[in-house]
Amino acid sequence: MARQEKRLSALAVTKAAKPGMYADGLGLYLRIGPSGAKSWVFRYRVGNGRRDMGLGPLHIVSLADARAKAAECRKQRLDRADPLQVREAAILAAKLEEAKAKTFQDCADAYITAHAPGWRNAKHADQWRNTLLSYAYPVFGAFPIQTVDTALVMKVLEPIWATKTETASRLRGRIECILDWATVREYRRGENPARWRGHLENLLPKRQKVQKVEHHTALPYAEMSSFMTLLRAQEGIAARAFEFLILTATRTSETIGATWDEIDLDAKIWTIPASRIKAGREHRVPLSPAAILVLEGMKFEGSDHHVFPGGRPGACLSNMAMLKLLERMGKSHLTVHGFRSTFRDWVSERTNFPREVAEMALAHAISDKVEAAYRRGDLFEKRQKLMETWAAYCETVPSHSEKRVATQRSH
Repeated sequence: MARQEKRLSALAVTKAAKPGMYADGLGLYLRIGPSGAKSWVFRYRVGNGRRDMGLGPLHIVSLADARAKAAECRKQRLDRADPLQVREAAILAAKLEEAKAKTFQDCADAYITAHAPGWRNAKHADQWRNTLLSYAYPVFGAFPIQTVDTALVMKVLEPIWATKTETASRLRGRIECILDWATVREYRRGENPARWRGHLENLLPKRQKVQKVEHHTALPYAEMSSFMTLLRAQEGIAARAFEFLILTATRTSETIGATWDEIDLDAKIWTIPASRIKAGREHRVPLSPAAILVLEGMKFEGSDHHVFPGGRPGACLSNMAMLKLLERMGKSHLTVHGFRSTFRDWVSERTNFPREVAEMALAHAISDKVEAAYRRGDLFEKRQKLMETWAAYCETVPSHSEKRVATQRSH
């Protein structure tokens, strides 16, 4: 018996009100939902499964239009195509066609704008833009995002992989993130040509094989006393900030960004918020009497916010100020960060303080996940003794016959 079609009339479609499925024939149905909304559905089978494909609401798609759409679907089934997959492919193709107007630089700008609020350091966005502007944009910044392939990525990375390995490695990761973002936004499809594992690792030598390890030049700890004498003879806020940085074994950004509301002079504690710590965890710094003296001297520098104010109102000291100070002192071969290494070497070679106390004093992240899970305290009392011993050492030149600094382990 031949299947009937065109069972419905325009009048019947208008009058129908009871929720349910009303067959027009050959797979076309009028569906009325519980709320009374009417829409068209093409019902068909693929293998042993049944599929319902929406053709649009009645107020947009008339009975005649629905029949025409259903007829097109039946033609696709005749060719063994799945109408739903055909429609999804057409939608994706339209999106990709639209995405041709999206350049790599457009997507990079959108990615940075979307993620910048979550980055701990405000300068991170500038670093992204600067590396992309210097290396990626001149090669394929104006290209449609879909056309960025392995050859283009290699054209950017190869010239600097051996000479600027750290920059190249970070740049590769940034390109990979932007391309992944574009894929999720459906501006491109396919594998990520900037992916390292299983892809670029087969085209470029491992970073460890070509990158020269450059350690921050550190002052030998035996010279700390003479250096501190020279430093304390220098005038200006940069000199006081540098002295404070050495006495607290902190990083440049942590020191210059210090604010008075982080300092508790009575308790002799400086609490650095997690947002300003590399490890992303609040860090309490015990302040030795020498560090307190520096802070008390800074009370008269005219800032009620930053401990070490900069030249512009409301700004903190420049992150280049201490480096410039080293140049003026004739110590340009040293780096500011290297004084953390000086401190670490001194702890290891001249004291009996446990390794974990030194690592906690430097606010290093715990790489061992098991150890990190069980570490609850911050060893503050032990670190307080350590920093007082360090401050005292900075006042005294040790002799070659000096015994290890007398400290006791706490059990």
